[in-house]
Amino acid sequence: MPTLRLPAHAARTAQAIAVVAALTATFAVSGPASANTVGGGARPSSSPDWQKYVQAPGSRSVQPVSIVSTTGNVTHPSGALGRGTAVLTRPAPAAKPAWPSGTTATASSYHDGNQGNDGKPRTYVPGNAVDGNTDTFWNDADAATYPAWLQITSPTAVTLPGITVLSNSDGVPQDFTVQTWDGSTWTTQATVTGNTEVQRAVSFTTPVTTTQVRINVSKDQASSKGEYTRINEVWPGVVADPPAPSITLDFGKVVVGYPRISFAGASGNNPGVRLAFSETLQYLSDRSDFTRSDVSGGPGTDQYAVPQQGGVWTDSKTCLTGSQVCSDGLHGFRYLKITLDALPADAPYTQANGTVKINGVSLDFTPFLGTPSSYTGWFESSDQQLNQYWYDASYTNELVTDTFRPGDVDPRGADSTGLDGKLVLQDGAKRDRDPYVGDIAVSGRTTYLTHDTAVAARNVLADLADHQRSDGWIPPASINNYTLPLFDYPMWWVTSSWDYILYTGDTAYAQTYYPNLVKVLDSWYPSVTDANGLLSKGLNGTGGYGDYAFLPRTGEVTYYNTLYVQALKDAAALATSLGRTADADRWTQRAQTVSTAVNAHLWDSSTGAYLDSATGPARHAQDGNGLAVLAGVADQAQATSALDYLARNTALPYGNSFMDNDTLVPDGTQRVYAFTSYPDIQARFLSGQADSAIDEIKRLYGWMAGHGPGTTDWEGIGAGGSLYEGAYTSAAHGWSTGVVPALTNDLLGATPTGPGFGTWSVQPHPGTVTWARGQLPTPHGPLQVSWVRGSGAQQFSLTLTAPKGTSGDVAVPVTGSAVVRIDGRTVWNGTGATGTDATLQNGYLTLHGVQPGTHTVTVTRTGK
Repeated sequence: MPTLRLPAHAARTAQAIAVVAALTATFAVSGPASANTVGGGARPSSSPDWQKYVQAPGSRSVQPVSIVSTTGNVTHPSGALGRGTAVLTRPAPAAKPAWPSGTTATASSYHDGNQGNDGKPRTYVPGNAVDGNTDTFWNDADAATYPAWLQITSPTAVTLPGITVLSNSDGVPQDFTVQTWDGSTWTTQATVTGNTEVQRAVSFTTPVTTTQVRINVSKDQASSKGEYTRINEVWPGVVADPPAPSITLDFGKVVVGYPRISFAGASGNNPGVRLAFSETLQYLSDRSDFTRSDVSGGPGTDQYAVPQQGGVWTDSKTCLTGSQVCSDGLHGFRYLKITLDALPADAPYTQANGTVKINGVSLDFTPFLGTPSSYTGWFESSDQQLNQYWYDASYTNELVTDTFRPGDVDPRGADSTGLDGKLVLQDGAKRDRDPYVGDIAVSGRTTYLTHDTAVAARNVLADLADHQRSDGWIPPASINNYTLPLFDYPMWWVTSSWDYILYTGDTAYAQTYYPNLVKVLDSWYPSVTDANGLLSKGLNGTGGYGDYAFLPRTGEVTYYNTLYVQALKDAAALATSLGRTADADRWTQRAQTVSTAVNAHLWDSSTGAYLDSATGPARHAQDGNGLAVLAGVADQAQATSALDYLARNTALPYGNSFMDNDTLVPDGTQRVYAFTSYPDIQARFLSGQADSAIDEIKRLYGWMAGHGPGTTDWEGIGAGGSLYEGAYTSAAHGWSTGVVPALTNDLLGATPTGPGFGTWSVQPHPGTVTWARGQLPTPHGPLQVSWVRGSGAQQFSLTLTAPKGTSGDVAVPVTGSAVVRIDGRTVWNGTGATGTDATLQNGYLTLHGVQPGTHTVTVTRTGK
């Protein structure tokens, strides 16, 4: 949820420093003539070639691209790709061995009974492991507490060649021993380590006759349901069921929609298929990496009973009968595993054996389809990696631009009649699928710069304002019936609303929701302001409020307060656009007051960076320091110092960590959020550290592009470059797409400064990039910008085409003594302006009030 917007152009140029000592180029936006005037170096081609980077599928019917693997009895698996017919066959298993009547079980502990994840009364007593019912299970009482043991006592001696342990996919026993009792002592008969099998046969070296068996567990597989020992059944013997036949398909990248399977037929016993989905192979198992039904205790797979005559089945959120043979419907995934299997609880409607024939698999793609013809804005540069990251992020954002449907969103009270049927920006492709305003702070900017889908942001912003609380607080999302208590998100609503107005010029929205703006800034946030004039989490009952990462921060926090300054400045700009000068003056003054207080109480002169919080151990956070630069809280010296500190103390191969130590959360120095990295990157561009910004982009987005699932941008990165919350992590998340506005608004340098691009600013920050060009959609028509760095006498050339009804400022980098010309006319002779409103500051010459039309600005070195 980085601060996405800049202050006014003057503030931007005031923050910029002489980053362009090596600039030596010319530029042209509209064609080969001006581009070819550049001496030396790489030149852009005469026509844009950005379409080759587009990632979206070519149509809404998406087919898998390959088969990853099969298990069990599968013939002609390519039938799943539409090439022939795949046949999955599984014979009925033999009857399981049973313990003698009267067998009992005890355990180290067991969980209290409850309604279960499925809402049905359940017990977790040890006896469930020997009752012959594979749907019941023993569950120990305490998570990750070892040893956990289960002891089985038979009334008569049994001879065992081994035992078979059946667990479930909510986490299997990984490390355990099996002991038997000889009348006087326990003897270890087998040791198992690293188990991942739900059904694990454990053979003894020689058969053992005994009345007692003990299973001692020292490690369980962690899962979304917690790290508990769960054993559904222990059979007295080595059980080798026919392996479940399966086909795992790869769709090439993350896709979203309704899976569709064409069945060519099946045996007459209602064989079942179970579908497991995952964004990465790492977390694909017999269950999905995380589906919405998991929240309410689902099995982690979608189930279907295949009819004998076959037919085409489209996955939907439904059950065959009651709560049996159920499926989730829509999924976000890259990999799909289809298994001939059935849940025991789904009997008699499906069977785990028989024959199933498949002659095609596809997906009905539901998100926005971002084909080249749909792009209203684009970006291209001399750096192909940056180009690819821009379009990867655009595709990520397309995946979360979808219609709000009750059956496809977060099941935790997120459905809303105010959003049903409307286009929205959701947070992630696979999991929550609920619009959060913090995400829109980034994904909104991405959508404004790529496609004509701004209404997706407006629908969410308006809906959240419509649910504003009476005290002024604005909910972050519809989840939990609009009650999720977050401290920072009402401020993101303010900044996101101004962004929406800046990019679209929707004055009707501004007028309608202006009272909500006043109420949140003049009622709720003053109620959590302390005597220092700073927001302080804990006041007015906010001690339990969270933020974007549910961090346990309290008191005066730099992130909250610098975001507050940005929100106040944005609100003042919005108020000015509506002629509400008194409100604008009041909020501007308050922003200055808060800025002064932040510098007085939260600047750490010993490190040259802003403290994360005035409370607790000293630490320095990426979010607060990046926003301090963007909001103008930091002066130039502080900006340089803080960003340098972060570069020295947070750089990782996969981005910059969001904390410089682990005093707040144990993985603070290992966790990377693209969300908080965006303001960090933006601050580097705007304070003269473009090379550093590009380096951070390449580490962060290069890592995500190069590691599974590839292409899409992750919710967060953890230790060693992993998905930071394991299987739960969304690997396609809208709040991680800040590379799009960073490259368009900051590297290319074009951004709106007035509602609907009535005024705009163009100020490139090239860094290591030789040339860049792009198009920004505006209500008046496209704003096109292109620039090239030159060599020799030519320093820089920039061409822009501005639509009618707009005007703006153009700033070009100038080093040493140089002549600047616009359309061939000299406007700066090396020492001063010549009949034009132009100012030279911090290495940039700014031309004010540039009018519509096509203009070329050149910078030519004079003298030595």
